[in-house]
Amino acid sequence: MLLIECPNCGPRDETEYHYGGQAHVAYPENPAELTDSEWSRYLFYRKNPKGIFAERWNHAAGCRKWFNALRDTSTYEIQAIYQLDEPRPDLTSPELAQARQNTPEGGAR
Repeated sequence: MLLIECPNCGPRDETEYHYGGQAHVAYPENPAELTDSEWSRYLFYRKNPKGIFAERWNHAAGCRKWFNALRDTSTYEIQAIYQLDEPRPDLTSPELAQARQNTPEGGAR
């Protein structure tokens, strides 16, 4: 099982969460002007990269709040957890590298 650290409740089992898709997807500026094809591409088409991927998660069985996570899709390891209003963390920063080394699962908050 994956251990996910909720920024509000602390580490919890992945069964307490719901996956919310890719993070940082910009909402269309004028959605009423989109064709059906353009709207469906916005709603359903996402890249599925191997490696670090920014995701949205909801702690459904806990505080019920949303947050973002950077997760490695090849190892499932969570690299960073951050609030929705925070920018995507730079994984090369010395502070984040140090924080990842200090957690048992290698993930960071």
